[in-house]
Amino acid sequence: MIEMNALVLHSRLPATAEQAIPYAMPAPADAAGSAYLNHLRFVAMSCRSKAQTSLFEACALLQVNRSASLDAHAEALMRCLSEALGKAPRLLSPGTAEVSFDEQWLLQLAATSASGDDASFRFLIGSRVKAEHRRLVGYLVGQIADHFRQV
Repeated sequence: MIEMNALVLHSRLPATAEQAIPYAMPAPADAAGSAYLNHLRFVAMSCRSKAQTSLFEACALLQVNRSASLDAHAEALMRCLSEALGKAPRLLSPGTAEVSFDEQWLLQLAATSASGDDASFRFLIGSRVKAEHRRLVGYLVGQIADHFRQV
């Protein structure tokens, strides 16, 4: 009976890489979206070895230093995003052609923030971020998106 279950599980494995990542989407077509996403991917890689920080602590530190850089905002977002989402986000390696669901969500957040579409921005934040973290995640994404909109 155990061997039969093992065969059933084995038969469900994907045959190709495309089937293994059904939620991977094509990379963004615009240069600003690609730059934004790759920047977050690089920052996320550098944050892997750093201690996790509470979202409130990270934003409090940014409020003390009003002239905080893009990297400081991006690092705060990447170090705290798993707390806000309730699970670790899936970010692919920089330069990867595909985009994960979490990355597509971050791209849409940045696009709605940059365009001033507040209703869509609130919907996207509300659909995935815990209620107590929505304001701070929105602030961080807005600061990062503003930088890439100006470039």
